[in-house]
Amino acid sequence: MARTGPCSPEFREEAVRLALSANKPISHTARELGINSETLRTWVRRHQRGCAA
Repeated sequence: MARTGPCSPEFREEAVRLALSANKPISHTARELGINSETLRTWVRRHQRGCAA
């Protein structure tokens, strides 16, 4: 089931941490968290560039 509404900064940080540390595709991590995989990819890219989410 997909999440609705905006995600807290803490949730975003944890999602990015999980995506970067997991030994699986971002799409699998996103599915487990109930968020869109492109959203998580965007958060990861921003994190890697050092931009605020």
